[in-house]
Amino acid sequence: MLTVVSILTTTALFSLAMLLVLGSLLRSPVAGVREWFFANLAMVVSLPLLALRTAIPDFISIVVANVIMSLAGAFYYAGCARFLGRPVPWRRMLAGVTLVGVAMIVWRYVDANLPLRVVASTTFNTIICIAIGMILLRHRPRDRSPYNFWFAALMSFLFATTQMVRGLYFLTLTPDESLAMLNNVWNISLLTVGAVVMPTLTMIAVMMVHDAMLAKVEHALNHDHLTGALTRKRFESIARDLLAGVQPIQPSALLLIDLDHFKRINDTHGHAGGDDVLRAFVQTARGFMRPGDALGRLGGEEFGLLLPATTAADAAAMAESLRAQAEGQTVTGEF
Repeated sequence: MLTVVSILTTTALFSLAMLLVLGSLLRSPVAGVREWFFANLAMVVSLPLLALRTAIPDFISIVVANVIMSLAGAFYYAGCARFLGRPVPWRRMLAGVTLVGVAMIVWRYVDANLPLRVVASTTFNTIICIAIGMILLRHRPRDRSPYNFWFAALMSFLFATTQMVRGLYFLTLTPDESLAMLNNVWNISLLTVGAVVMPTLTMIAVMMVHDAMLAKVEHALNHDHLTGALTRKRFESIARDLLAGVQPIQPSALLLIDLDHFKRINDTHGHAGGDDVLRAFVQTARGFMRPGDALGRLGGEEFGLLLPATTAADAAAMAESLRAQAEGQTVTGEF
């Protein structure tokens, strides 16, 4: 029993360390951090309760501890869902947590059966970990490095496997055998793998948050904050890269665009009105863009539209179509 207590205590300390790290990120605008924080808080609370078995009432060390630990898995999934912009199935998850609590009560106070209690908790953990792995693989952002998402999914599936094997292992035991088998080498091995995975998943979550924050900073540096078009510096950089990759025999075009009478718009409707016109124009221009084209704000009401692999005639036709649509567009706003 001492070995099990040592594993639970060590895991609690790891979770506490991750809790402090996530606490420092609570003020970040990245979705999911708060849920991941509560997942680790639940682990920090539940693991000592499990370790104090026989020293505190069974209702706390068995029922309450397992319910809180199940909540940890639910909160971690919720953090992944929110981070990826997906809905959180709170009703289904809380129903599962409730079933775990009912199972703990029934198989402790109605029919004392440790193997079935282990099966109940490991079944919930297996399902929630498979769900975590699946949502990370199916909905990972395509413009981000896949490493963190694949690693987190792999750890989730590993955790699910260890939980499933542990549940099946205890299912083969009788209630009398199960207590004696808690310190069996197989149970200790499965507990050790399972104990390491939650802090590891949290560490990966922190890596995903860091990656998301860097992506936001990079986007802010490379895009005009008002219109969302590329900044002049980034536009020139992309233009050089695009032109360097174009074969000499392929024609390319650059449209230099200046919105007429823009000063009159500012003088008549104020700068807020001018801002609305700039945003509306960029939105219109994007409707004409193809994959590989680049739109940048060069300054004020001046824009550049780079068109790789485009003949002068095609560029002129596109320019005329864009001019005609912009001329006929009505811009509304709080002027």
